[in-house]
Amino acid sequence: MRVLIADDHPLFRDGLRSLLEARGIDVVGEAKDGREAVREAKRLQPDVVLMDLNMPEMGGLVATRLISAQQSAVKVVVLTASEDDSDLFEAIKSGAQGY
Repeated sequence: MRVLIADDHPLFRDGLRSLLEARGIDVVGEAKDGREAVREAKRLQPDVVLMDLNMPEMGGLVATRLISAQQSAVKVVVLTASEDDSDLFEAIKSGAQGY
């Protein structure tokens, strides 16, 4: 499985990359904001994007909508610390496959 990690915290990206790679998952790239996530998803063609919601430049919901509209084969799974139910509903409405 080819994974792109989109999160604005470098330490979190590094830790998640280490965990995934230790389990044999191919992390093909990282993005620090939604705009970069959209660009990297198009360039790298991952199977899955692990997407944070709250990022600068372009948030995860907008990036999820764009990736889902432009690349239907790419699955987006939202990773967030938010406990707000509306974030879950908005993520699913935006095209996320998981939360």
